[in-house]
Amino acid sequence: MNVSSLSFLRKFGRIIKPKNIKSTKSIFGTRIFHKSFSSSTQSPPPAEGFMPGVSESKFIKNTSEDAMNNRELLEFGVLDGETKKMNLFQSINDAMRIALATDETAVIFGEDVAFGGVFRCTLGLSEMFGRDRVFNTPLTEQGIVGFAIGMASMGHTAIAEIQFADYIYPAFDQIVNEAAKYRYRSGGLFNVGGLLIRAPCSAVGHGGHYHSQSPEGYFAHTPGIKVVIPRSPIQAKGLLLASIRDRNPIIFLEPKILYRAAVEYVPIGDYELPLGKAEILKSGKDVTVVGYGSQIYVLENAIKMAEKKISGLSCELIDLRTILPWDVDTVVNSVNKTGRLVIAHEAPQTSGFAAEIATTITENCFLRLESPIQRVCGWDTPFPLVFEKFYVPDAIRCFDAIMEVVEF
Repeated sequence: MNVSSLSFLRKFGRIIKPKNIKSTKSIFGTRIFHKSFSSSTQSPPPAEGFMPGVSESKFIKNTSEDAMNNRELLEFGVLDGETKKMNLFQSINDAMRIALATDETAVIFGEDVAFGGVFRCTLGLSEMFGRDRVFNTPLTEQGIVGFAIGMASMGHTAIAEIQFADYIYPAFDQIVNEAAKYRYRSGGLFNVGGLLIRAPCSAVGHGGHYHSQSPEGYFAHTPGIKVVIPRSPIQAKGLLLASIRDRNPIIFLEPKILYRAAVEYVPIGDYELPLGKAEILKSGKDVTVVGYGSQIYVLENAIKMAEKKISGLSCELIDLRTILPWDVDTVVNSVNKTGRLVIAHEAPQTSGFAAEIATTITENCFLRLESPIQRVCGWDTPFPLVFEKFYVPDAIRCFDAIMEVVEF
């Protein structure tokens, strides 16, 4: 009998010596228990989960030609350069590599980042740039962010990782009361503009209530910081480099289910994508559909279903990309055209960011609205484990919301 089996028996208050044990069946009456602790023919789900349908999305750049067909990249001179096939975590790694190479004040730290991180986003960076620039911290989120604020206040570009967005809350005071107010309370004499906090967020398929949350709404209520959420590898690299170099503290939330599910040909050069600017992924005339992060692919499928059901229906899909500050003008202009709005995100509905969007659009587009604005969000419950599929907005719920605004 191995050590782990003895530990199990000690846990139940009885120690049985190995020589008295003939088989697991003699103790438990079945070999099912033993099989559950041994290797299985079915591999466990990857830590970052799996999201079907992403690779077939029209918004994923599956060729170098598609990747280079991007007006936002024109000014950076990368359109004539090379591309490389990367998933989302690799593109994030590439962005941080460029940041470290081009900024000698840049440092990266967090729990296990020197080993590559639990999602491998920092893999190889400590070997490339040294342990004094990419290093581990103790398991203390408040300490990680407090340390990052201190480094940023002394002129460093501090890239801090919170291992899961669900565990960012112990650092809430440091972010909201210190980082966000640092420039304001000093009258502009001091700042922590070099601060960036990365955190994997959102549903993953098996994360339960401590590894699945979407906390963007909490921070969107805080003047003084920016909040960014990418949807794909090209977007992640450009938005991350822009966030690292922006002279404001930024929270960069990464939908972890896309770490391996989203794969694109990414320009290997140094480029940035604009913060505070939404992207119209699909033009339309009848319904405006707004989302961000992994929800974009759910909305894409919902739109396909709606346009198939109603001949001639045309939906406009907008990826916010930046939650704070969000691109009000792009959404307002779209709703003034379509007269209808559907918003989706994984966070709970009450006081979720969809409420802010809905209020702003009502203020600006009230006389143009043809139907009540629809929000498709997570339910107002803790994030469930076995009921995740019912909690996260799926294509059916988003489709129903589109039909609701069209048929009103």
